[in-house]
Amino acid sequence: MSKENFSKSTIGKKIIMGLTGLFLISFLVIHVTLNSFIFFNDGGVSFNAGADFMAHNPIIRILEIGLFLGLLAHIYMALVLTLKNNKARPVKYAVTNGNANSKWYSRSMGILGSLLLLFLVVHLSNFWVPTKVAVFAHETHDTFAGMKEVFSKWYFVAIYMVGVISLCYHLLHGFKSAFQSLGINHKKYTPIIAFVGNAFSIVVCALFAAMPLTMFFGLIK
Repeated sequence: MSKENFSKSTIGKKIIMGLTGLFLISFLVIHVTLNSFIFFNDGGVSFNAGADFMAHNPIIRILEIGLFLGLLAHIYMALVLTLKNNKARPVKYAVTNGNANSKWYSRSMGILGSLLLLFLVVHLSNFWVPTKVAVFAHETHDTFAGMKEVFSKWYFVAIYMVGVISLCYHLLHGFKSAFQSLGINHKKYTPIIAFVGNAFSIVVCALFAAMPLTMFFGLIK
């Protein structure tokens, strides 16, 4: 199968979805690890040191480009597959109990993905853009102070809670689905992947949720 035919086939699209999904998941590990530096509660010294390293490291800059490309590819493939599935089944089947066949969040990935995309726009405008402006201006940016300012406002905390909850449900389905898209589906290993995926989704999203909440309630100084 040629590269062109591969990318146009349903199997090819699902494999690309799986690979880009796992790539984005790996980024979440890095992101949540860096953000967790705020829990040292040292006035943002550790967090700002990590943020400064990420902002100026050339390898990270290259990976950041790959991250955006991976995100765009993931979104594009999700839209293409969703439209193709809807076209193939224009009349939805009557379902008396949807949870008998799949979880509600498995059937709501489009909505969850849309909420995540809106959340991402807010997140980038609050943190990524100011950091990049400072880098290009050769100025020092106090990212920790920026976080405290943003998370002192209840409506931003509420937006982040919606984003984190959407991310959690997206991961609960997407983690296991990514491996299945790559053909890794075995009665011996799939339950392990599902368990790891559920644990990963809950722990990572709990940490992400704890950051704005602890700052809003003054637990992080």
